[in-house]
Amino acid sequence: MDPGISLILIIVGGVVAFFLLLYLLPVNLWFTAQLSNVKISLLNLVLMRLRKVPPSLVTNAMIISSKAGLRLTSNEIETHYLAGGNVNKVIKALISADKANIPLDFKLATAIDLAGRDVFDAVQLSVNPQVINTPPVAAVAKDGIQLIAKARVTVRANINQLVGGAGEETILARVGEGIVTTIGSAVDHKAVLENPDGISKTVLSKGLDSGTAFEILSIDIADIDIGENVGAKLQTDQAEADLKVANARAEERRAMAVATEQEMRSKAQEARAKVIEAESQVPLAMAEAFRNGNLGIMDYYKMQNIQSDTEMRGSIAKPQGGSNKDKS
Repeated sequence: MDPGISLILIIVGGVVAFFLLLYLLPVNLWFTAQLSNVKISLLNLVLMRLRKVPPSLVTNAMIISSKAGLRLTSNEIETHYLAGGNVNKVIKALISADKANIPLDFKLATAIDLAGRDVFDAVQLSVNPQVINTPPVAAVAKDGIQLIAKARVTVRANINQLVGGAGEETILARVGEGIVTTIGSAVDHKAVLENPDGISKTVLSKGLDSGTAFEILSIDIADIDIGENVGAKLQTDQAEADLKVANARAEERRAMAVATEQEMRSKAQEARAKVIEAESQVPLAMAEAFRNGNLGIMDYYKMQNIQSDTEMRGSIAKPQGGSNKDKS
């Protein structure tokens, strides 16, 4: 092989080996750590490379925490990174909590971060409380008047309850339940309108933040509107229902009366048919009496005269309306 080519290959190999050595031995990070008074060995940095942990991330986190007065080990930071946590947010949260005199240790901070919550935002929420506006909550007082209330809940994060604690939805649900209970127990809706702070005091005294990730600082009633007269509406609906029931019962009685009338008419027709049937037997009985000699011809004539007199007297007794009108 040509000596010139061999020399070039040796030089290239040396450069590659040098950069590979620099990659495996992050001397600059080790030197920066030493200048920042952070005790970390060069071998530890090399092992981080092999464990696929960014040495720069761990080193910078240790330098920042050391400058802030926090004492963290590289093993703790590396373990949190390998567990899938956000190292930078945890370090920022620890520094913010320390400056704000909020009790927060590394173990709790990493647990909050691994639970899926933003630990830095939680610390910020502890320092700067958040205002949550509740949706309109409708409730009815004992006098039947509906009131629609809106509240503003001022909360701050409860660091110790962030892991396993309920969120904003639970706070809103509990506050809404407290508003409904307070308004519903009021005898007169005017008393609620005159003293809306009574709702805040009653709801706040119930300990609604128990088991949640927040601490309720205050509950302020922002607005109360008068809704429908639910009591009057219910009474109206009840009166309409009673009227329908009464009409149904009256219709039932009318149907029964009509049925009774039809039954009586049927009985009258049946009785009339029996009378006609009995009258049809009279001529047969008279013929039988003639044959047996129980009825004579004179008796028959007398009976005919009596019937004629009866019909004549009946016709005379009838009023003659047409002739009277003509005379007038």
